[in-house]
Amino acid sequence: MTMLQRLKVGLFRKYYRFSARQAWHAPDVHSSPGFLELPTSAGPLQGHLYRGEQSSERPLVIYFHGGGWVIGDLQTHHAYCQALCDASGATVIAVDYRLAPEHRFPTAQDDCLAAAEAILDRLSDFGPGNGSIVLAGDSAGGQLSLCTALAAQGALKETIAGLVLTYPVVNHYTRPSPSYVDCAKGQALTSDIMRWFWDSYLGDQDPEGEATQRAFPIRSKALSTLPPAILCTAGRDPLRDEGMAMADALRDAGVDVQQEHYPDSEHGFACSMGPTTDYKAWLDRCGAWIAQRPGKTP
Repeated sequence: MTMLQRLKVGLFRKYYRFSARQAWHAPDVHSSPGFLELPTSAGPLQGHLYRGEQSSERPLVIYFHGGGWVIGDLQTHHAYCQALCDASGATVIAVDYRLAPEHRFPTAQDDCLAAAEAILDRLSDFGPGNGSIVLAGDSAGGQLSLCTALAAQGALKETIAGLVLTYPVVNHYTRPSPSYVDCAKGQALTSDIMRWFWDSYLGDQDPEGEATQRAFPIRSKALSTLPPAILCTAGRDPLRDEGMAMADALRDAGVDVQQEHYPDSEHGFACSMGPTTDYKAWLDRCGAWIAQRPGKTP
């Protein structure tokens, strides 16, 4: 990575963290007592624990933040994860996976799978729950939730009771949907920024090559193995149409999908822009849906 690239990435991360804190008036997450480390074979991953008041009746939610695999961290999604915990009554663990371009594909996916496995191994350490897990995430975090569920095996696969997918990334820009053109400019996430995110994440790896196909959940042949999902899309979002296509692909594979569309909102409305009417509507839908996920019989 060149000096100019480092500067661009660093400034983008600082701006995203600053704008998220301004939108939410959120405190520094590292001052919270719920800070934790998750051991993995690649080393410890940082996380943040939000304890739900009704956690004994709820699944544990593992949250993967958005930010195009390049920006985003525990701080940028602190307020939203706390709000999701409050709305659902469930305990939420936010995972701080390693970012590109310092750590390119498949590092983020491998980190998220390793974190989910580490959490499953210590499930009782995080307080009472109903024995099941929900994977949740926005944008790139939605992609990571899907990829983690697809890669999960054995006990982890059996324990995942649902997916919360907030305007997820599911395909590469070389297979663009109409919304890449319709929403190319005029909102926080532009098509050019989304292309930069993908280029930063994949580097020089071929998006049509065999090794990268697991980065694109909509191309998976194993969608029928996924648990029920709730998914939202935003009208002013380059990812709008691929999110809708993902919901259709899940339904075609026999997966129970609840879908919400917010035509007047843009990418980021749910997690990065502070409280709005659509944010509250989606948060309430997610909270109720999570509360309905069944427990796992011991």
